[in-house]
Amino acid sequence: MSIPKEPRQLMINLMYLVLTAMLALNVSAEIINAFFMIDRGIAGSNDIIDKSNEFALNALDLNVKQDEQKYGKLLDAAKQVQIISKEFNDYISSVREEMVEATDGYYPDSDVKHGGQPKGYKNKDVTTNLLVNKGKGEEIKERILVDRKKILDIINSLKGMPGTNITDQTIADLEKSITLNISDDWEKKVKKPVSWSHFTFNQMPLASIFPIFRKFQNDMKSSEAAVLNYLVGQVGAKTFKVDNFLPIASAPKSYIIAGDEYSADITIGASSRSVYENMSIRVDGQSLKVEDGIAKFTTRSSTPGVKKYNVDITLTNPTTGEVETYKKEFEYEVGRRSVAVAADKMNVFYIGVDNPVSVSAAGISSNSLRVSGSGGGIRMNKVNEGKYNVTVSEPGEAVITVAGEGLTSTRFNFRVKRIPDPVPMLGRSKGGGMGNGEFKAQDGLLTVLENFDFEARCEVQSYTLVYIAKREDAVDSDNSGPRYNSASRRLVDRAKPGDTYYFRDIKARCPGDKAGRDIGTIVFQIR
Repeated sequence: MSIPKEPRQLMINLMYLVLTAMLALNVSAEIINAFFMIDRGIAGSNDIIDKSNEFALNALDLNVKQDEQKYGKLLDAAKQVQIISKEFNDYISSVREEMVEATDGYYPDSDVKHGGQPKGYKNKDVTTNLLVNKGKGEEIKERILVDRKKILDIINSLKGMPGTNITDQTIADLEKSITLNISDDWEKKVKKPVSWSHFTFNQMPLASIFPIFRKFQNDMKSSEAAVLNYLVGQVGAKTFKVDNFLPIASAPKSYIIAGDEYSADITIGASSRSVYENMSIRVDGQSLKVEDGIAKFTTRSSTPGVKKYNVDITLTNPTTGEVETYKKEFEYEVGRRSVAVAADKMNVFYIGVDNPVSVSAAGISSNSLRVSGSGGGIRMNKVNEGKYNVTVSEPGEAVITVAGEGLTSTRFNFRVKRIPDPVPMLGRSKGGGMGNGEFKAQDGLLTVLENFDFEARCEVQSYTLVYIAKREDAVDSDNSGPRYNSASRRLVDRAKPGDTYYFRDIKARCPGDKAGRDIGTIVFQIR
């Protein structure tokens, strides 16, 4: 695909590349908002293209009326391309709405945080199921290729038309401007054979599909514009002097990180180079250098939030000869780099075990981050990029601090706790009734850490076994360690139905414990 010459189309392509880069990151709230911001930016560009296309079609109609018999086929071709464009864009919109409806529609406009956004904006299943598993993505790919061919076939049908300059060479040049296409570059970016739809849509959140689909529609509208302008040029409309102007700011991105430079190309929407003569451009009253109708505006901001700037463009209307000024306000958003620290297993650090932790920051390499810990006797061991093992030794609170270039130092607090008390068990039972044979088959107590995700074992240190037979005094035996000593073994071997056994004062020691802990009493009735 050739590099587009128009600043607006270059902006769209750059925004699409920014989207692709974002998808390699964790999908944070800032990125979700960026998806919709990019979508709105492309939608705004599409509106401008629609107005330009309507203007071009009207211009073609006016010129064709001067010699309808000679140039009528040009207008018919333009209308055919317009129908293909409309049907394609309606089709893409219907696929998008099908996914939105499958995820419970949109938030109401009154919703402060998500107004107008789909409720399932994070949903990856609906996009993967419809676009990949059910083949709708491949259908979109085929529609793109088929509609591109239809457009080229329409133009090729006019080849050699009297009074025009429609030749193989001019059609080849036009083909380069038709951006609606499926590039084969993606096949070089995958390690194993997958379909285009799998590469493009698999496990993509619904929010990311909005700007991707809008990009497809932008490609079609831009292709329609290229064809309309080409057809207008066949009846001498290149000399037509326009009298409708629109200031345009073409920025590679409208969302930047604090401390980054914001850059935008500012121009006036026009179809004649004569418009640029004696044109001046000012931003917030400051004059900019203009070359070929384009002025570059740069600024920096260290504070987050929405920033606005006003553009004034003064020029001589080539139709009326009058000096006119056009004004418009533009905005961009400044955000801060986001950083995340997550405990991979539980949102608590436990003493005596390795606590795996992941550290990441949007737009910053993991190797560039400075990660440190304090409190709770914390020690951090880096395993690989973005992965750490954390050990702690004191109950309370530990703090992990992350800093880096362009990133405000950020603290993340974690509670530090002992491993939870283990549950004492005899065999597979926590107490209650037990058969005589099963009871005698046990060799001692064990402990279990229930609902604990870490690899850890707590050892029984000591307990007292109390034997109470019917109408007899209690007999006890102190044990050191989990297994019965000889005295306890003799008491266990005396078990018969109706007897009661107490295991009391059970003490166990878990990893990280400085001394044993009392974990309670269990009682068994012999059946």
